[in-house]
Amino acid sequence: MDARFTRLDHHDGISRYGASLIAAVAPHADVTMLISDVRQLALLPDVPSVLIRSPLSPLELIVARTVNKLSPDLVFCPMQTMGSWGRKYPLVLTLHDLIYYEHPAPPGFLPAPVRVLWRLYHKAYWPQRLLLNRANVVATISQTTLAQMRRHRLTRRPIRIVGNAPQGGRVPRNPAVAPEKTLTYMGSFMPYKNVETLIAGMAWLPDFALHLLSRITPARRRELEALVPAGATVVFHNGVTDAQYDQLLLRTTALVTLSRAEGYGLPLVEAMALGTPVVVADTEIFREVGGDAAHYVPADSPADFAAAVRTLDSPAHWAERSVASVARAATFSWDASARELLAIAAELRAGTK
Repeated sequence: MDARFTRLDHHDGISRYGASLIAAVAPHADVTMLISDVRQLALLPDVPSVLIRSPLSPLELIVARTVNKLSPDLVFCPMQTMGSWGRKYPLVLTLHDLIYYEHPAPPGFLPAPVRVLWRLYHKAYWPQRLLLNRANVVATISQTTLAQMRRHRLTRRPIRIVGNAPQGGRVPRNPAVAPEKTLTYMGSFMPYKNVETLIAGMAWLPDFALHLLSRITPARRRELEALVPAGATVVFHNGVTDAQYDQLLLRTTALVTLSRAEGYGLPLVEAMALGTPVVVADTEIFREVGGDAAHYVPADSPADFAAAVRTLDSPAHWAERSVASVARAATFSWDASARELLAIAAELRAGTK
């Protein structure tokens, strides 16, 4: 399993997805992780690993020469960019979303040359088709993305859902205990995340504090601080640990996000698993994940966002949403995703005999 997209000090969405899936599969199969930096092991489960080159290396195109030596029954990559030239093994590549076709600004952590290629890559769909058609099976994480892939005819290969899920072993909060008058946002500050509308909505919520948890550049922070309404409270944490994140979720009134595009929306299900209600943009993917537990509002309406938060001032309504959130989160599990990946592996092995 390709773990080279694991971050070094804290998980992002792709990093957590890969690490969680490895942990779920490992009890049922002999798993070897491919890593590109030994520091990645701090965020990965305790299974065997092999150190190979970075997925951002110019030699990624021929990485299969290295992987072939391991004689794998199957290689799973949590991205679609793994090199496959000359491979002698079944390959499953993953496409999480199509966000960057509509919002082409690349993630800031990528090297400058890669950011240029990123923008060019997302100018048309044919490069994506070339990548995905190299696999035996293509995985994705939601029905929403699967439908988009089919609409744009992105691959001739079978598409299977190997979904996201909350971390296991976390105890939900007591719905009878009143929450703090806080709101929590977990996510990046890229333009499509629409944090500006969250901040604008705080003009109607002077008795609440909005906590923005993720790391942020000084320049982007200055941009957003300039938008904070008079009398509103917005707290920039610039990164939190997993433990701090859970503690904030266990106290806050709601997790909030008005992102215009997501492949899944992992913070929603993480919050709901702890019994924390969510107030989110009314999008197809958030409805898929949030079901009847979430509050949905127009992405560009600060007033509607604030009004939805106000409904949670009612202790009875907040408790009802808390209980519904736990039930909804329970419909997603890493065990189910692991079983799906193992089924794919068995089918591909059978097909090669």
